[in-house]
Order: sequence, then structure tokens, then C-alpha cells
Amino acid sequence: MTTETIREIEGRSLPTIGTWEIDQAHSHLEFAVRHLMVGRTKGSFTGWSGSIEVAEKPEDSSVVVEIAAASFTTGHEQRDGHVISADFLDVEQFPTLNFRSTSVAAKTDSLWSVVGDLTILGNTKPVTLEVEFLGVTKDPWGNDKAFFEASAEFNREDFGLTWNQALDTGGVLIGKQVKIEIALQAQQG
Repeated sequence: MTTETIREIEGRSLPTIGTWEIDQAHSHLEFAVRHLMVGRTKGSFTGWSGSIEVAEKPEDSSVVVEIAAASFTTGHEQRDGHVISADFLDVEQFPTLNFRSTSVAAKTDSLWSVVGDLTILGNTKPVTLEVEFLGVTKDPWGNDKAFFEASAEFNREDFGLTWNQALDTGGVLIGKQVKIEIALQAQQG
């Protein structure tokens, strides 16, 4: 790690102050949801962007992310087409999903709680990301890169994603809880 891109505050290592743009080519935004009550279907969004504004006081930092709803993919064309239809993400009417942080709080030396407003289908609800800062290093071209991992879980029905199908054996086709996992690289802008 390079020392000039890391600072220490109250025993915690942090990236330097400034704007860190998400490097979408080296970052992943993935999700998982229960299927048939037992299995888990996983997928990702391939089109998204955002930035992290690291403030002098870490609690004043912020995160903004915009996700292209049509970039949803599970690798199954028929399922993906259904999910981007009006039954779920309705990409014609709601082309983006958005996250804007409202608070940042330290949990441990490297773990942070980032609460923010997530907007899906025009519905905005609070979601908490558990974020781990992994460090900063230089890439082969001399660019400083900050690394984070984050996760969150929310009830999709809270956002109006209510389509489902009852199973003959009881239960439903698609679980309510959505788990999000993010592996993120950011470059200082």
C-alpha cells in the first residue's frame, strides 16, 4: 500500500480526502434471491457508476450510485427479459436504480455502516450497507485505487417488486429478501 493515499484517524486506515470514482470495469454489483424456497438465484448489474466523497471527518463522507436497470443479468435470457419487464424492474418507466448515502458510521477499525436511500420503481427506502475498507494501492499506470467490499439485504416488496407465483407444494417461486454484494475499486478523481 502507498502511504500517501492512506491516512490514519482514531486508529483507522482511510483513503485520502477527495472524490473517488467507481471503476466499473473492476467492480462487481451482485445479488442473490431465493428460488423455489430453497435454491438461490444469483446475478448482477453490469451497468452502474458512482462516486465516494471521502471527507476530512469520515462520518461526513458520502456515496452516490446509479444503476442501469436494463443491465440486470442472471445469464438466462428468458428470466432476464421477465425481470426487466413491467412485472419487476419496469425499465421502460424506471431506467435507473439509485443509492445515495445519508450517514456513515464506524463499526470497527475497517468496518463501516453506510445508511442510504435506495430508490427502485420510484420507491425510496433506507438500506444499510456493511462496508469494509480493504486498502489503497497503485495500479501499473500509477493510478491510486481504493478497495471496498459491501453487503446489504432488503425486502424487495418494500420497493413494489411484488410479482410472485404460488407453488403447489406451498410457498412461492421467488423469495422476498434480496442480498446485495459489492466488490468495489475506486480511483481518485
